[in-house]
Amino acid sequence: MGMRNRESALYGKPTHWLLPTNSRCRLRHCEKRRMASELLFRTMEQNKIETDKKTLTIFTPTYNRAYTLHLGYEALSRQTCKDFIWLIVDDGSTDDTLEWVEKWIAERKIDIRYHYQENQGMHAAHNTAYRLIDTELNTCVDSDDYMPDDAVEKIITFWNAHGSKEVAGIIGLDADFQGNLIGTPFPYECRRTTLGGFYAQGGRGDKKLVYRTDVIKQYPEYPIFEGEKYVSLGYKYQLIDQDYPLLALNEVLVNVEYRPDGSSLNMYRQYIRNPRGFAFIRKSSMQLAPTSQRRFIEAMHYVADSLLARNPHFLSESPRKWLTLSALLPGITWYGYIRYKARKLS
Repeated sequence: MGMRNRESALYGKPTHWLLPTNSRCRLRHCEKRRMASELLFRTMEQNKIETDKKTLTIFTPTYNRAYTLHLGYEALSRQTCKDFIWLIVDDGSTDDTLEWVEKWIAERKIDIRYHYQENQGMHAAHNTAYRLIDTELNTCVDSDDYMPDDAVEKIITFWNAHGSKEVAGIIGLDADFQGNLIGTPFPYECRRTTLGGFYAQGGRGDKKLVYRTDVIKQYPEYPIFEGEKYVSLGYKYQLIDQDYPLLALNEVLVNVEYRPDGSSLNMYRQYIRNPRGFAFIRKSSMQLAPTSQRRFIEAMHYVADSLLARNPHFLSESPRKWLTLSALLPGITWYGYIRYKARKLS
């Protein structure tokens, strides 16, 4: 049932239509949060016995992606192993995502949890997910991606055979919708690696990360910058790399597609809209990137992001001031190029 049908009506229309636009938006948001809270409570009560036994949480941040979210649901319904919970973190959707989730929960094919929050960006949805997850392992599957039918079985079987407190989790492979591998697989002799170490050794392409939940919760949450909605998810992964390796699994764990409305094809716009978020990750990467060349590139980006953020104190705030100073000229050039590309895309 649609949200409008749940609200009291006056003269045949919901009462919130008589309010100013901002008030209507706030009322719809409050109503959606109430409905989402009730839905979360019901599903947790219904699944309490089963979810206590689950090993893996697959979480999906989503924002107005009802038209693709079904791909994930259908794939999870086909999993050969049901030892998982699907946690949907709705980051303020205004489409019919909630209605679809209600329908899927009623079908009772898989265990589903749903959480609704104000729109804050992908990184904030990850913060929320990590607070809610209580299974041993977790992994993120984006709202326009899906897992192969045996992915959960491969994760659980591999972890039961090789998992330990010495590792942060598992790193697996991504493929596109046609089954073509994205980037490079792990070398045959590779049993353990860090994410940054894989790329430093010449590895390419996105990889699927499955983390121990107790490990991911050891590290700081992604910061929230007012007026911005992007901080690189690599911040946490970078910190974890300093303390734990990952088990390398040469199996495809997710099929992905890059869409024009996704962040992967809008990076120049993201630079303009979220300069403080980008400057934040550059400061971390200047210290933790595995090679001197990469650290210089991060310093160059830090200069450009700071200029976009109009931060006059960026040099004094830099964790590596001499490196930042040496990257000043290329950073200014990169700043100009970002603005040029963003104008062309607008």
